[in-house]
Amino acid sequence: MMTVYSSPLCPDCREAKANFDAHGIPYRLVDVTSSMRDLKEFLKLRDGSPVFDICRENGFIGIPAIVFEDGSVTLDWESVLKERGLPVVYREERPACRLDGSGC
Repeated sequence: MMTVYSSPLCPDCREAKANFDAHGIPYRLVDVTSSMRDLKEFLKLRDGSPVFDICRENGFIGIPAIVFEDGSVTLDWESVLKERGLPVVYREERPACRLDGSGC
């Protein structure tokens, strides 16, 4: 089962969760804003993975972050749907956390 690092404060994260739920995709949700333990778990992943290089360089948090059973990581939740042949079924009006719409 994949793990999704997320926050209910993040529009991108809410979209990902709504889509995974609508399609019945199983996942473990880790809300990085719910506890220090969950935040530290995410930061350990973020600090140790080159997938987050661009996020760190540009001041993004890097959520939603999806970790698959094999340990691979993606920041593109829509690719999880595309790989399964599933459509995006939910879009928020405001596409991202940053004012310029570029990501969380």
